[in-house]
Amino acid sequence: MKRELVETNDGSKTLLINDLGETYHSKHGALQEAIHVFINNGLNLINTCEINILELGFGTGLNLLVTIDEYLKNNKNQKINYFGIEKYPIFFEEASELAYSELFSTDFVKELSLKIHELDWETSNELTTCFSLKKIKKDFFDLKATDLPLIDLVYFDCFGARVQPDLWEMELLEIVASKMRSGSLLTTYSSKGSVRRNLIELGFEVEKKQGPPGKREMMIAWKK
Repeated sequence: MKRELVETNDGSKTLLINDLGETYHSKHGALQEAIHVFINNGLNLINTCEINILELGFGTGLNLLVTIDEYLKNNKNQKINYFGIEKYPIFFEEASELAYSELFSTDFVKELSLKIHELDWETSNELTTCFSLKKIKKDFFDLKATDLPLIDLVYFDCFGARVQPDLWEMELLEIVASKMRSGSLLTTYSSKGSVRRNLIELGFEVEKKQGPPGKREMMIAWKK
């Protein structure tokens, strides 16, 4: 899988998969998208003392970095257990070229931008007090047989339906829903009508939200 480094409109970088013509993050702003979709419309809407987060897929690690950055800045005495699933991890050299350390002011997060890509897979790693990361090297559909605690927040950040339509259909959504507790939240950059209808059929209450830069709408979905 050949990947190319590209700069997005907010100055942050992402990776382009040449064969698919698909980027890991929005070309309109990788950092802005991550904060808008997964922090402002995700983490900041969950008020429980302990939060189990599931990310599909872990990719460049940017969504984890904005999550722990927000956690350190606005610690509400919460405990966060972060599970990131990824079948095709990026290389350490690619992570270095992304230079995500330049996006954050906290030294700890700067150091993590590369360290997270060196951590062992299938192992729970305590990144800091009350914040752990477990990277899972699997196909998304293998979640069905994966042992996880009940999930409070899902970052549904799969590649777009244009290139991987099966990731946005009922089968995977049903698997993800089975891992979520009642009252939990799924957030995604997508606003695709068929995804919305599938989530409603699975018992979610779906809300359309203003999208990140370059996108009119996105969705969040609460599991009833």
